[in-house]
Amino acid sequence: MEYLDLIQSRESVRSYDPDRQLTRETLLRIVEAGRSAPSACNNQPWKFVVICSGDILEKVRGSYHREWFKKAPHILIVKGFCNRSWKRISDGYNSIETDLAIAMTHIILAAANEGVGTCWIANFNPDILSKALDLKDDEVVFGITPLGYPEKGYQHTLKKRKTIDDVLEFI
Repeated sequence: MEYLDLIQSRESVRSYDPDRQLTRETLLRIVEAGRSAPSACNNQPWKFVVICSGDILEKVRGSYHREWFKKAPHILIVKGFCNRSWKRISDGYNSIETDLAIAMTHIILAAANEGVGTCWIANFNPDILSKALDLKDDEVVFGITPLGYPEKGYQHTLKKRKTIDDVLEFI
């Protein structure tokens, strides 16, 4: 798919086929995109956790209370290590959120390229995730997304975007 077409066709999917698992090869291609993402000073302060089954999947599903989320066969978590990310000396800015956002974007676009639905979720309960994943003090979950094929009959939506004149300024 052409890159701009991929970006423009990608959407947040909220209807998953719970019986259709992704293959390990598909999951690896998706995560490879995140692994390949740029980060400040190439620190790569991340780990990608793909949850496919078992008790942990149920615990993680409890962090976001939407029925459609519970139907996704896989959940991907992007977590970062605050003590491994680049920090700007002048003001202490920590690049962790920027680095993880870039990686998450790469993952979501790679999933769309594979025909796999995602929905970037930030409104999760961090305490539930922290306990389910046994996070350490320096680890932070930046985002989670279900991974799965859309249910049969899934209706794509038309995106509403501002015009280029509304978002572009040449100076």
